[in-house]
Amino acid sequence: MLGLLLVIAAAWALRDHLQLDMLRATLDDLGAWAPLAFMGAYAVAAVGFVPGSVFTLAGGVLFGPLWGTLYSLVGATLGAGLAFLVARHLAADWVARKAGGQLGRVIAGVEREGWRFVALTRLVPLFPFNLLNYALGLTRIPITHYLAATFICMAPGALAYTWLGYAGAEAIAGGERAIQAILIALALLALMLFLPRLIRRIRRQPLPDEHPPPTGRDL
Repeated sequence: MLGLLLVIAAAWALRDHLQLDMLRATLDDLGAWAPLAFMGAYAVAAVGFVPGSVFTLAGGVLFGPLWGTLYSLVGATLGAGLAFLVARHLAADWVARKAGGQLGRVIAGVEREGWRFVALTRLVPLFPFNLLNYALGLTRIPITHYLAATFICMAPGALAYTWLGYAGAEAIAGGERAIQAILIALALLALMLFLPRLIRRIRRQPLPDEHPPPTGRDL
């Protein structure tokens, strides 16, 4: 949370030096291709292990909170799907080495819960997003289940980070909407921070990074 607050503060402090109008003008030159270019770049970045949060923040800056969320979700899901297919059909050995000990936890989680495990790991960032995309390709989950769970369950996080990017843009521009946008962004981020605790309460099984309480056989 502190890091995210610093992003907003930095955007406000540098509002006189950042030229968002020039960036938006570049997108305007692309016309109808601008969203496609953004989603394509996001997908390629996800395959290349570039942090997706950078693109999601940019989506809020460039397209606003609603369209930015949609474009980021589509781009991230496309990238996740491409990484999944690469792991499943082209680079299984490389992915297994890259994932190391985490691969066993991912495979066990999918074997136990199927698409629900994918949904959980999208809602609660238990594993690095880019590496998880590849690791899930080595499981037996159908790609349709994988893509649906990915798209739907990444939506809360995408909305929160997109709003943060939008709030930063409003802070740079100044005006009455800046404070409102910042407050909404902070509220969404607070909900995201609370989400893991809520999921822990409603789940009967522990999260994949936790261990169940000892039983008589374990003592």
